[in-house]
Amino acid sequence: MQTILVTGAAGFIGAALVERLLKTEQNLVIVGLDNINDYYDPSIKRYRLERLGAVVAANENNNSWVFVRGNIADRALVESLFVEYRFDIVVNLAAQAGVRYSITNPDAYIESNIIGFYNILEACRHSYDCGATGVKHLVYASSSSVYGSNKKVPYSTDDKVDNPVSLYAATKKSNELMAHAYSKLYNIPSTGLRFFTVYGPAGRPDMAYFGFTDKLRRGEKIEIFNYGNCRRDFTYIDDIVDGVQRVMHRAPERIMGEDGLPMPPYAVYNIGNSNPENLLDFVDILQQELVKAGVLPDNYDFESHKILSPMQAGDVVETYADTTPLERDFNIKPHTPLRDGLSAFAKWYKEFYG
Repeated sequence: MQTILVTGAAGFIGAALVERLLKTEQNLVIVGLDNINDYYDPSIKRYRLERLGAVVAANENNNSWVFVRGNIADRALVESLFVEYRFDIVVNLAAQAGVRYSITNPDAYIESNIIGFYNILEACRHSYDCGATGVKHLVYASSSSVYGSNKKVPYSTDDKVDNPVSLYAATKKSNELMAHAYSKLYNIPSTGLRFFTVYGPAGRPDMAYFGFTDKLRRGEKIEIFNYGNCRRDFTYIDDIVDGVQRVMHRAPERIMGEDGLPMPPYAVYNIGNSNPENLLDFVDILQQELVKAGVLPDNYDFESHKILSPMQAGDVVETYADTTPLERDFNIKPHTPLRDGLSAFAKWYKEFYG
């Protein structure tokens, strides 16, 4: 049996990853950790966990699923889980998300994204104590936000990312630096994944496409920033979890450098669609699919429900992923067309909210 820790397991990406692992792999013990906070509607988190319970009940792959409600900032809890389960792979997806929220609630980001991630690193470090095999691979969520105000596109992992425009971005860059230090000092194989605007069914209500849908359904107006002159590399959830699953089973190699010292077994990849979409086009396709799914009426007057506004603090004009290294090393390229992804979201939204 292989033991895997997935933090943020009730979150959008975490729950989708656990579901994929339960359905496609065998002989796993998966431990999910999540504090189910109220940053957004906890009912969606409970819905995701209920789905996982149904998958386990119907599963014949000899997998087991254990959910623990708790916070990665609780060091004693994290340490106790590592001692009890002796994890082979750790996937850290727990984090305080959101660019704009970080402007008004910075404490939440320091607690989860800095202290919490430090606790995960320390637990990985001590998993090797007394000659134990220890964690074979730490995979953690970074973000396209680390590219900040970079003008060069597409964004490459070779680019400098020294100019974050939000505290959220700064914490994600800090995670990459911390992971590199621990990989160097303690030979912990680690891989950071810079996610680009993830969307899909059972997603995060704080994301633009979800918030737009809520407002349009209530007959309210939606605010489109930078007068719609933004481009985002929207990446469908299935493409994201496919990438995470492949990456987690192939850790960076532990090799010796020319100086006779270990090279840090460390890597960072972009996971994006490599096809940025104009925000106005995105919203137009969204409303079409909402009408088709029956969320909005056939005669919905979309034009009267949108407001074009200036850029918001912390936002960037464009995100665009260079995924060449990901394609080269893992033979994977996110590919789901935007309309297909938004269609799936609209159908889920109709089913979930009625």
